[in-house]
Amino acid sequence: MLWENVIGQQEIKNKLQQSIKDSRISHAQLFSGPEGSGTLALAIAYAREVLCGLNNPQCHLKIDKLQHPDLHFSFPYSATESVKKPLAKYLLNDWRSFVNENIYGNLTDWMSHLGIEKKQGVIPVDEADEIVKTLALNSYEGGYKVMIIWQAEEMTMAAANKLLKIIEEPPQKTLFLLVTEREDLILQTIISRCQLVKIPRLSQTDIKDYLIEKKNINQEKAQHLAFLSQGNLREALHQLNDDEHLFDKYFVTWVRKAFMAAKTPTVLKDLIDWSNQISSWPRNKQKDFLNYCSEIFRQALLKTYQSNDLVFLQINAEGFKWQGFAPFIHGANIEDILNEINQASYHIERNGNSKIILLDLSIKLTRYLHRKTA
Repeated sequence: MLWENVIGQQEIKNKLQQSIKDSRISHAQLFSGPEGSGTLALAIAYAREVLCGLNNPQCHLKIDKLQHPDLHFSFPYSATESVKKPLAKYLLNDWRSFVNENIYGNLTDWMSHLGIEKKQGVIPVDEADEIVKTLALNSYEGGYKVMIIWQAEEMTMAAANKLLKIIEEPPQKTLFLLVTEREDLILQTIISRCQLVKIPRLSQTDIKDYLIEKKNINQEKAQHLAFLSQGNLREALHQLNDDEHLFDKYFVTWVRKAFMAAKTPTVLKDLIDWSNQISSWPRNKQKDFLNYCSEIFRQALLKTYQSNDLVFLQINAEGFKWQGFAPFIHGANIEDILNEINQASYHIERNGNSKIILLDLSIKLTRYLHRKTA
């Protein structure tokens, strides 16, 4: 990954490059940024210069193919059809193709790429053991060894504890690059041992220019997608390719049925059907959907209080109008709604029964939507 192929983030690039020039390479760094901001792309570009310098074409080619013997990767996974007892090293061919095709993708995209979208990927303690063994060996080319741990927030507690000592006192010339979208979910003792590299959302201009130059999108559409994505390149590409607007349809159906159920109990059956349909999705997709719902409710609150210039989402579902929906979301119910959605996402992530969790959330929503403003 060339620096110039990393979209935007010029200030971060400059700081990282300068740290290499000044020989101020912290042995453990946490690249923390929101989805679609380029955390993984930056980590690979940084590792490329650490391992190869600026004028080493043969070394650069190895990095670009993700086949440099001193560049190691760890990431969440689960058993697949072909790999029943996996470690990251057994999935490297899949990983290389994923990074090549979708370096701004998230965990849902990765699990889908593996063909196990209904499973939940984690970094288990067996993987942590493998990391320790790998880094105990000498580097092949006599320089640094770099370990990039992608989606580090998915480490189990046992895995995180296993890595504490080696992150704090790594072998000589060993560089840990932990990449995360959810710094708050990482063990605090891990964070305290790392230098934090905060990566912001991409600017609308960066996303717009990328869509125009790399995807041949006309300026008007690129500007629109950049605005809707709010600094998330993955979201911009997703909206570019998603003509069905699946989340829009399920959200609108949900709030309509929840609103009606308070006065028409027979509609409860529709909410049961809705819950069953969502629960059939992969768990990561269920969590993505709930995050999306949270954002719509926040946008509705802004609309209610006349902050129209901050409302960026467009809901592509028949008959939906912000002016009809927004008044039902206000200061008296927004906190409860968002808390319940967060709780539902938390329990789904921990393998709770999605049908029960989503139905419980739906029944609570019927009450919140009819709550009057204070």
